[in-house]
Amino acid sequence: MQLQITTLSENTAGLGNFLGEWGLSLLVETEGQNILFDTGQSISTSHNADLLGIDLSKINKIVLSHGHYDHTGGLRQLLHRIRKKIEIIAHPDVWAVKYSRRQGEEDRYIGIPFHRQTLESLGARFNLTKEPVAITDSIMTTGEIPMVTDYEEIEPHLMVKEGDGFKRDKLLDDQAIIINTEPGLVVVLGCAHRGIINTLYHARELTGVKTVHTVLGGCHLMDASEERIRLTLAVLKELGVQRLGVSHCTGLPASVTMAQEFGDKFFFNNAGTKTSL
Repeated sequence: MQLQITTLSENTAGLGNFLGEWGLSLLVETEGQNILFDTGQSISTSHNADLLGIDLSKINKIVLSHGHYDHTGGLRQLLHRIRKKIEIIAHPDVWAVKYSRRQGEEDRYIGIPFHRQTLESLGARFNLTKEPVAITDSIMTTGEIPMVTDYEEIEPHLMVKEGDGFKRDKLLDDQAIIINTEPGLVVVLGCAHRGIINTLYHARELTGVKTVHTVLGGCHLMDASEERIRLTLAVLKELGVQRLGVSHCTGLPASVTMAQEFGDKFFFNNAGTKTSL
């Protein structure tokens, strides 16, 4: 199977006129599928796709990693560009009313910035499920990710509004894409809110494949303790990860540590980066 993953939107940008924007969007291309994983925050995904000569109308599925604005904010513009009915695979909680509530700051809405009806009028056909979805024989979503490690946790300021009150967001909608290739699993992360290691363990459990060859995307270690980063790196090495391309919410301190530990197996997966297998 020929596989290419192109990072269309990320906090940082590669050489040229690419736009960097807080958020993430990656295009997974195989012989039979063109899958857009997340849509970035606003205009960067479309802009960078144009620079790369990517025909957005050829996208035939969209997967949303979770319902935060920086992964879904480009959706309306992209639907205008795709110009056809298209399946959008996501967890039902993607439509939860998500907020950030940090002490000393005003409450901030961070959910999908559009009404569902608006997106459906533009061709979106939501496939909302908690379960893994098999897209092809070798590509699937994780569905809900069990939290089994004792050092990965969801940040306490992430909340869901219900009526007049708030409750902690368990981020049950957090999911990744798993691609089963000959050298091993390729796991594409959105934010890994439920933990990068929890995600990789779940990918191995779902597929029965123990080798994790490539990990790409956001690792959500930007606020992680040194202990959590150390434990995460130990497991990544134990799993035999051969390529580690980090993005977005990984955070510079964790990224630098990963670069030191993984050497030439590590790369910054910024806007414009192409990864082939």
